[in-house]
Amino acid sequence: MIVASDLMGTLTTGSPFLGLVDWVKHNQSKFRANLYMAAIMPSYVLAKTGLIDWQTWGQKLMVTSLAYIKDADPEKLAHASEWVVEHNFWKNRREDVVARLVKHRDQGAKVYIASSVVEPFIEPFARRIGAQTIGTPTEIVNGRVQMIGKLMANEKKIEQVLSRLGVKRVDIAYGDTILDVPLLEHADHPVAVYPDARLKVIAIQRGWEIIGDTPKTG
Repeated sequence: MIVASDLMGTLTTGSPFLGLVDWVKHNQSKFRANLYMAAIMPSYVLAKTGLIDWQTWGQKLMVTSLAYIKDADPEKLAHASEWVVEHNFWKNRREDVVARLVKHRDQGAKVYIASSVVEPFIEPFARRIGAQTIGTPTEIVNGRVQMIGKLMANEKKIEQVLSRLGVKRVDIAYGDTILDVPLLEHADHPVAVYPDARLKVIAIQRGWEIIGDTPKTG
């Protein structure tokens, strides 16, 4: 059995941006960390009020924040990634959904976290639940962390899942937003997790399983 799950909003309510800023604060510069937080406040207000798309804004913020890791090397990236998960993702995990993935794993399923989040930030979370990672790959060039190719989101996410696993469908899939519909549509048992309003409508119409209530933000 193959189980594929989104990460952000599905397995955790944490933020890669906030996790990385916290790493900068404790490991590089408290002053720079405060500047980063101040700089995003105008766009945060726009996203919070729905004047710009919350999901798109969050993805762009994650990509931009990769530059916060100054003089990056593999060891420093690994340290920052573990910090993001330990101090943000894992602290804000959805225990009910994580427990289901662990149960799938214990029953012999192959569990994958498929997310637009950069792979180094997913891997420490995946290790904690015995899952494998399918995310946006990165590389380090001249001391800077950058994506390889485009974000692994929307249709590209499910394309990568099916391509890497060599299958046409998965058995169970978990997702929380309208952006996860392509993933959920390719599962024999789709599960909408704390779905946004648009995904909730689709899930109800199609008879998909729903876990949790629709969040007020995002």
